[in-house]
Amino acid sequence: MGYGNLAKMAQQMHAEMARAEVELQALLVEGSTGGGAVRATVTGKLDLVSIAISPEVVDPEDVEMLQDLVTAAVGDALSQARKAGEERMARVTGGLRLPGM
Repeated sequence: MGYGNLAKMAQQMHAEMARAEVELQALLVEGSTGGGAVRATVTGKLDLVSIAISPEVVDPEDVEMLQDLVTAAVGDALSQARKAGEERMARVTGGLRLPGM
């Protein structure tokens, strides 16, 4: 494989990675807990976009439970977004683990 081919492959991978980054920013992933009573939405870039809470889980006497539900929903959404990001990057890199990706 010549230097020209290697440079072309690197350019192509760079373009595909840039496209994957754009896709991840646009990707919305929802995590939920409590049977959907609390839902958190994050982007594929792990930015929290929204939290939705059903009124029936709001109990002023048990704020701790609501905090736990919110934390679990956000954690679920982040976990799903990380997985989606890893899958997209693996397609671009052919499964290679590149530092910083």
